[in-house]
Amino acid sequence: TLLWLFKFLCVCFVIFSALDIDRWNLECEFNNRDHRTDLNGVDRLIVRRGQPFTVSLYLRSGLYQPGVNALDCIAETGPQPSEQYGTRASFGLSANIDTSRWSAAVTSPPGNMVALSICSAPDAPIGRYTLTLGQSARIEFILLFNPWCPGDAVYMDNEQSLAEYVLSQDGIIFRGSYKYPIPTPWNFGQFENGILDICLRILDMNPKCLKNPGKDCSGRRNPIYVSRVLSAMVNCNDDKGVLLGRWTDDYDGGVSPMFWRGSVEILRNWETQACQPVRYGQCWVFAAVACSVSRALGIPCRVVTNYLSAHDTNSNLTIERYIDENGDLIKSREMIWNYHCWVESWMTRPDLKPDFNGWQASDPTPQEKSEGVYCCGPIPLRAIKEGELIFKYDAPFVFAEVNADIITFMKKKDGSTSTVTNNTIVGQKISTKSVGSDAREDITHLYKFPEGSDEEREAFKRANHQNKLLKQQQNQGLHLTIKVTADMRKGCDFDVFAVVTNNTQSEKKCRLVFGSCALSYNGFMGANCGFKDLLNVELQPGGERRVPLRLNYSKYGDNLTEDNLIRLAALLLDYSTGEATLAVRNIVLENPEIKIRILGEPKENRKLAAELTLKNPLPEPLENCCFSIEGANLTGGHVISESVLMSDSVLGPGEDAKVKVYFTPTHSGLRKLVVDFDSTKLCHVKGYRNVIIGK
Repeated sequence: TLLWLFKFLCVCFVIFSALDIDRWNLECEFNNRDHRTDLNGVDRLIVRRGQPFTVSLYLRSGLYQPGVNALDCIAETGPQPSEQYGTRASFGLSANIDTSRWSAAVTSPPGNMVALSICSAPDAPIGRYTLTLGQSARIEFILLFNPWCPGDAVYMDNEQSLAEYVLSQDGIIFRGSYKYPIPTPWNFGQFENGILDICLRILDMNPKCLKNPGKDCSGRRNPIYVSRVLSAMVNCNDDKGVLLGRWTDDYDGGVSPMFWRGSVEILRNWETQACQPVRYGQCWVFAAVACSVSRALGIPCRVVTNYLSAHDTNSNLTIERYIDENGDLIKSREMIWNYHCWVESWMTRPDLKPDFNGWQASDPTPQEKSEGVYCCGPIPLRAIKEGELIFKYDAPFVFAEVNADIITFMKKKDGSTSTVTNNTIVGQKISTKSVGSDAREDITHLYKFPEGSDEEREAFKRANHQNKLLKQQQNQGLHLTIKVTADMRKGCDFDVFAVVTNNTQSEKKCRLVFGSCALSYNGFMGANCGFKDLLNVELQPGGERRVPLRLNYSKYGDNLTEDNLIRLAALLLDYSTGEATLAVRNIVLENPEIKIRILGEPKENRKLAAELTLKNPLPEPLENCCFSIEGANLTGGHVISESVLMSDSVLGPGEDAKVKVYFTPTHSGLRKLVVDFDSTKLCHVKGYRNVIIGK
């Protein structure tokens, strides 16, 4: 009897283990479309965690019998798979799929074809996987974060937001100034050919992976860890990161950051150059590339712009600036950037107190080190708003970027100093692209309470920082502002005005120094663009004086940086009291409009033509004129360049540059055509047009 029972158990074991798989079909077209990864292509399996996918198994012999046959499944990722690290999972067949863990279930009736439904755990590490089925089947796939899955840490319960922050391949980045935000088009291109592989290679090249690949791959289950790695790897300061930053006019060995129209070319250059850094980037480029990689991996992400952004080097939440007696800034490491861009990623924060889930700020631009590495974040926006600076990661630095006080001192020739101004202009019009449109959404309220409110005061107390309201100076009786005209176009001459008002009951005699200089967006000042020094400005009680300063193109034209920024500064010295008042304003000169006309009806996989036109706004000729265009699923991830053929190769003042370009859309839907114009005197003029591609 015992011998017979032993033989019966052996037969059962053979039956359970004898599912003889001949071949399989990964059903990539169906699965990728179901998992919203089909824009990556359907030639391989790319799925999102916590969501079932189907594999068709064809048996060499025998039939699958429910409750009789068994199938051992092993999912592995990384070079050193380990159940301890969560990079290896073993599981068998169950009656139904369990979306809370790795599981598998047969969904087809008995037969020689088995429809196998497989689901990964919603907290499984992302990356490349090998799935072993039984003794003979070994399949490969890529697993991504799943913001559509309630069990995933990046879950976002809004279809419109998901379409914008995960699936949209183009967008708008705001530059310019807080008085004049300029929308700049950008091609994120996260689904273009080869980009996902490059994003996974970025993770593999990070120092933590090179040092301990098993532990690093395990960390990829956590979007907090992944976003921090990306913050470090998008810049190359400590590693084989993607971009090298440069904030001077010398771009030898590379190209100006203004050259880039999208992330695709940058990421491909990094990959083809054996992971050598691409030259060069500045904040909006770093942020845009980080956004592309985050969306490619499945993390909802957006680029934000903070106008008048503080760079606090000594962590005292105050920016100390010094000027000389002419109102010129004395160089300092602490700067006020005209604008600064970073990214926000959507995720839960189980490592912090409750209610700090949602948007988290990360900054891939290398400014200050965090835990010994040039990275920043992620830190919850709510922590910044409420002054909770003890939370991970880098809360004091981000808090200062949007909230720091500015104290300006005047350093006199005798070495003494005096306070000139104390203001709270930092953190203006924090902006991002609106969901579903190109309009600007102001999200300042997510970072800070209204200036002067009780909540703001409490936030500063919580931040262990003296209340800025107590530092505000009382009106000294003299008021100084800078006014500008509406029409400030590059190539034109125009006036700006210093307006002085005497609010006292006595006559005032003052000195007014009114100057201008070229400015880079990060606060570095260039050459003089116009200057005026009036030694005897007389003001009657209650009187006002409007002092013009003429800015001539012949003076400022050769001094402008690619940012088209000019800093205006007026310094008023009251002879009777010796007190000084400073007013500063940055202006952006408007570039000409690129007119884009689509010729014909846009259809998928059919050649399309666009006519591009730009008028030379400068009082001098342009040479070497060239249009460049790019667009996700429009130009195949490549840049189309078209030189402008002109008589004598010169485009005279007021003349039109015009070209016709051809491209073939590969997918239907709303697409953004990004256009760039370059010439010897007018560089990196950007424009865009939304194009609806039909099937």
